[in-house]
Amino acid sequence: MSEDRTVEILKNAILLEKRGKAFYSKVAEQASGKAVKAFFEMMADEEVKHVKILADQYKAYQESDQFNPGDYSEKGGEEMASKVITAAFKNEISAADYEAAAISAAMSMEKNAIKLYSDRAEEAHDPNETALYKWLAEWETQHLHFLSEIDKELREEIWHDNSFWPF
Repeated sequence: MSEDRTVEILKNAILLEKRGKAFYSKVAEQASGKAVKAFFEMMADEEVKHVKILADQYKAYQESDQFNPGDYSEKGGEEMASKVITAAFKNEISAADYEAAAISAAMSMEKNAIKLYSDRAEEAHDPNETALYKWLAEWETQHLHFLSEIDKELREEIWHDNSFWPF
């Protein structure tokens, strides 16, 4: 791929992560419960990590036309999520329409990130670039997974509360 395409992808990735951070921070700021606030703060913090990694790679690429090797051993927040997505979190979020709606919006953002990173991982010629985007795609897939689980539980609770079940 041309340098312009590589730089364009990096810029888009940084922007995507910054928007995610802004979104999660705003939802955390407006959250009605402590557990929900902690969850969205965790999500914002993870986006900050991604921005830093991408910005460092952008700088490296600008200086040397190559990506630096990275330590991509840390996995996508699954352990952190299990600490934050507690019974208290589930109780708080089911009672909060705004935060529940934010889960759906977050899922859309994560899907966009997964597509961008997965597509670029397949296109990239630099093995360090490929590793970076594969790692980010896996990380965002974990985010999408636990957001989807939360969304599913909320949906089933709403269906149950409103007698939507056909049996």
